Amino acid sequence: MKDEKETRKRLQKCALEEFLEKGFMKASLRSICKKAGVTTGALYFFFEDKDDLFVSLVKEPLAGVREAMEMHFLGEKQAMESGELLSGEVQEGEADDYRTTLNIVHELYRYRDRFRLLLEKSQGSSVEGAVDEVVRICEGHYRMLADMMQQHIGGERIEHDVIHWIAHMQIDVFVYAVTHIDTEEEAVRYMDRAVKYMVCGWYGMFGVTPDMMGSGDIV
Repeated sequence: MKDEKETRKRLQKCALEEFLEKGFMKASLRSICKKAGVTTGALYFFFEDKDDLFVSLVKEPLAGVREAMEMHFLGEKQAMESGELLSGEVQEGEADDYRTTLNIVHELYRYRDRFRLLLEKSQGSSVEGAVDEVVRICEGHYRMLADMMQQHIGGERIEHDVIHWIAHMQIDVFVYAVTHIDTEEEAVRYMDRAVKYMVCGWYGMFGVTPDMMGSGDIV
């Protein structure tokens, strides 16, 4: 059993290197097996095919980030329904956004090579559209929040195209960090400014100005 676990980990380690170098479509199972010192038959004992091997590298890290996002979205939904997000406590909302962002950034940099694999090398795999799926989850959440804000504050309904852009921007903030910023410490500084920008922009769409944030004058 111990030998099987070690063989599986060795195959994944060699696969990660191969996929990062060549991408999913050009990666060679034969090359991976040769580097791992096993036969192709041994690989098929652990993984159904190349796609299954690729997915095994990104599945758990991606699930962890999605869970953190969905928990945060659930908290925002509950806060909106209870009136907390409409009571003027914008600063507390920003603090919660920042805490969630730090947790996600930590996970992204804990498994940075695997997220780079997903973002840059997954073309042709079954998880090629994973980022688009996360964007769709964000889009649904922001549509709900925007409609609830509009019902309480008034004004015109925010257009679908704007909500779609906001969802993309939310995810692109993290994508940029993983693909362009080398250290978690630098990414945290970048995220600090990004969160401030996004929070102010969100409330600004509804006519909430910085001097109103935390004043109790939103509704």
